[in-house]
Amino acid sequence: MERPPVPSHPETERTEEPESDETSSRSGGSRARREAVEILEVVLLSVVTILTAWAGYCAASWSTHSRLDLAHASTLRIESNRALGVADATKNFDASTFNTWFIAYTLDNKQKMAVAERRFRPELERAFRAWMATDPEHNPDAPPGPTYMPQYREPGRAHAAALERQADQLAAQGDHGGMLADNYIRISLVLASVLFLVGIGSSFTTRGVRWGLTITGAVVFLGGAVLIGTQPLP
Repeated sequence: MERPPVPSHPETERTEEPESDETSSRSGGSRARREAVEILEVVLLSVVTILTAWAGYCAASWSTHSRLDLAHASTLRIESNRALGVADATKNFDASTFNTWFIAYTLDNKQKMAVAERRFRPELERAFRAWMATDPEHNPDAPPGPTYMPQYREPGRAHAAALERQADQLAAQGDHGGMLADNYIRISLVLASVLFLVGIGSSFTTRGVRWGLTITGAVVFLGGAVLIGTQPLP
């Protein structure tokens, strides 16, 4: 026995209308904009990550150079002080041997004068001969002693002064390197803010907010890139 056909109810029937061209175009445009912002986010995150790592490397490198320069400067200052101490001791020895000769001279003891002269260092002997040539016994304008003569050289004191100049130069380089390391650290913080902006922007579904954060991150990234370009390489 055949069942009677079930009558259709118009209110329960659903008819599917074909999607209009305008709706399809609007959906395609939205999808394209979403893909565009996603691509921009990926590119920004990739480039900023690499640039942040580079800034961190530069900061560490300049910091290492700064520490080495300052340590070398400290070593040179120690060597300079040591050389200065040796120079002072040498000059005291020269003054002592000359005083011994002068006492023998006042006593008119030529034997002791000869003994004292044999103790003269070559630098002192050269200056002593030049001093004697000025006739100090009768010349009131003669220098007080051979150590005041231009022929008297103090290599140790000149070496100490050269070491001190090198230490000053290295100390200045160390301070400059420390400043550059601080600059790169600041740039790393700027770039890290870009990672934060783009990263948090990807969690928003609102297109305007997402685009706004991404564009802001791009502007900050450009500023950080310009700052890196103005800094010297390690």
